[in-house]
Amino acid sequence: MVLAGLLVVVFWLAMLLLAPLLAPYDPLAQNVRNRLQPPGALHSMGTDELGRDIFSRILHGTLVTLPAGLAVIAFGALIGIVVGALAGYYGGLLDDLLMRITELFMAFPTIILAMALAAALGPSIQNAVLALVIVWWPAYARIVRGLVLDVKHRDYVEAARSAGAGDFYILSRTILPNCLAPALILATLDVGNAILTFAGLSFLGLGSAPEVPEWGRMVSIAIDFFDQWWMWLYPGAVIASLVMAFNFIGDGLRDLLDPRLRGK
Repeated sequence: MVLAGLLVVVFWLAMLLLAPLLAPYDPLAQNVRNRLQPPGALHSMGTDELGRDIFSRILHGTLVTLPAGLAVIAFGALIGIVVGALAGYYGGLLDDLLMRITELFMAFPTIILAMALAAALGPSIQNAVLALVIVWWPAYARIVRGLVLDVKHRDYVEAARSAGAGDFYILSRTILPNCLAPALILATLDVGNAILTFAGLSFLGLGSAPEVPEWGRMVSIAIDFFDQWWMWLYPGAVIASLVMAFNFIGDGLRDLLDPRLRGK
């Protein structure tokens, strides 16, 4: 399952780089005469309501949806790790302040808060990514804080402190390297969720513009043409494949990095 997940992710990363070369048609080119054509020789995945080639739009969709999901996790995890590390290491008033802010964000369902922020910022890809980053970091902050609280009293940390190491060195070189494995596992599992949530925002009209070849937006448009199954099946299948692939990889990393599961 892990190997299958890796193959799927590598395949779509390759499509991310090769999409402009492999797409047989311009993803924005309209041909009303060929609208709503089922899969065939000229259009392997059919055409949409404006005669645009769905296969070409799915390939170019990798340039939007996949980088958006990766960006959400990268920036969300970075912010969460910094906040959690500072709160856990220094404790006291700073810990209370940062954790109350974290709990404030976690009090709302992720998708609802992301929808509210995306609507307030205005529909666009950048604003959708920013809204998701804002709601994504608290989970990482809570996990890293708990790990730092456990690790900062270990003997090797006390030894580094006794040797005269400063707070930055202790936190960045001694404590955090021993706390990142759970955050890495969570990040791998979360990439699929971030892609799915970003596609959900686009589905609701809070992400990409209608003409942009984005998978969630393609599914949203296909709702009005449900009988033309190829319009929603292929972009939906792509989203599902990436979500499952990253979940498989995350499960494999958990088994590899968790010492309790290595012998099983």
